[in-house]
Amino acid sequence: MPLAIVRGALLTVSLHIGLALTVTAQNARIKIDLDRTIGEVDKNIYGNFVEHLGRCVYGGIYDPGSKLSNNSGFRRDVMSAVKGLKPTIVRYPGGNFVSNYNWLDGVGPKADRIPRLELAWYTLESNQFGTNEFVEYAHQAGFEPYFSVNMGTGTIEEARRWVEYCNVKEGPYYAELRKKHGYPDPHKIKYWSLGNEMDGPWQMGHMNAEDYTKKAREAAKLMTRTSPEIKLIAAGSSNYREGADPDHWNQTILRELKDVIDYIALHIYVGNPDSNYYNFVSTPLVLEQRTKLVKGMIDVVMQNANRPNRDPIYIAWDEYNVWYRARRGAAATGRNALEERYNLEDALVISGFLNAFIRNADVVKMANMAQLVNVIAPIFTNDKEMFRQTIYFPLQLFANNVFGTALDVFVDCKTYNTDKFFLGLSETTTQQKNVPYLDVSATYSNGELVLNVVNRHKDEAITTDILSQTGTFSGAFSVQEVNGPGIKAQNDFNKEQVKTTEKAPITATGNKITYSFPPHSFTMIRGKLSR
Repeated sequence: MPLAIVRGALLTVSLHIGLALTVTAQNARIKIDLDRTIGEVDKNIYGNFVEHLGRCVYGGIYDPGSKLSNNSGFRRDVMSAVKGLKPTIVRYPGGNFVSNYNWLDGVGPKADRIPRLELAWYTLESNQFGTNEFVEYAHQAGFEPYFSVNMGTGTIEEARRWVEYCNVKEGPYYAELRKKHGYPDPHKIKYWSLGNEMDGPWQMGHMNAEDYTKKAREAAKLMTRTSPEIKLIAAGSSNYREGADPDHWNQTILRELKDVIDYIALHIYVGNPDSNYYNFVSTPLVLEQRTKLVKGMIDVVMQNANRPNRDPIYIAWDEYNVWYRARRGAAATGRNALEERYNLEDALVISGFLNAFIRNADVVKMANMAQLVNVIAPIFTNDKEMFRQTIYFPLQLFANNVFGTALDVFVDCKTYNTDKFFLGLSETTTQQKNVPYLDVSATYSNGELVLNVVNRHKDEAITTDILSQTGTFSGAFSVQEVNGPGIKAQNDFNKEQVKTTEKAPITATGNKITYSFPPHSFTMIRGKLSR
């Protein structure tokens, strides 16, 4: 064949191939395989946090002088919003606050309670709300209390006495003191953390890892001998500032306390001070990277652990959130401290955190958004009303729907690279490569699939084929979406721009669903998947 004819034929083929690629560009893909599982989702990943800080307690959950409060002094409108989140476990009373807190100041007749200078957030603590008020709130709101003991200025005997007060039915002094205070039955507090952020130099009573483990081990000994059924959470890394060594801290805690603790607590706060959207929405991947690193440390120490008839050590992300606007100066102290006002991009980051917890369900067995009301919180109040911040809605969707077995989902979509940027509060510089525009998790329970998808793309919808590798889709799949008019959209009193909306259901048959995920959105798709 003459060379010119060959070249012409090749040119024709090339043109046809190029045309075909233009017309039939491949959709993004999400593959679901029911045989590829990660672990069971623990209900305690839908927890929260209440600290004596700003208006979280006073003027938040507790406002006895308000017409909006019930007979216990609890704000009814806030209580209703809290119940909507279905928090399973709430940490109390701190946070930095706890490292100079004596629990005895917050029990007994209120007229006898002594106000104290609060050194973490520079306020006067009235102590009108304490152990028993929080337990009452937990009962009314329907969550389990989780207490943190003072490992800063407090003693190991002080921690033991608090356990006795809460958990021992009768007999010894502090159990009888609880009865004298009007609570004949023990509170049965199961979860106790051994201090808060003890690796941070900002913490009162800060110590190095070796000294912390010595004190924590002896506190644990006294606490478990007082109440053997309790679960203990060690203070893991929170300090990622320049010069810190979080890996050494975590390795030391795990090595020295491996036979004592049930969880290691990790903390993360992120922000967007440079207003770089794509950097910001990648930050949940940092949480996931740290999770996997600590999981590896746990795997190493568990090989030589002495834990008969006990679960392995798990991870508790018992503080996480977006926090950077109300971070420093006057915004970080006083009655109105840490009052972040959230927007849509913050809600997408929270969605990413929740997806990361599901993707690591084998080791992440507790998570507590910080905090519940007003202070870096999903619920915001004034004296007359409240509203739900943008970050409320993804947490509500997850806590009400996402349970069962976490699936190892395959995702094929376009990616991007970030710049180097400061993560936020932790002052750590990071860079992320190959960040998928679609951030995905999935669970399966009783024949039902729940698919959770963040479209990180700011401007483009992403058409996606959802493919079942085992079983078939059937019936109507519900679709709920958290979105707003733009990435900076915020909510306010009587102004809910970002919320959950119910979209048209998808009628599904066979092993494929095609759906277009809108830009800057979180979407939950839920329906039947039969083997």
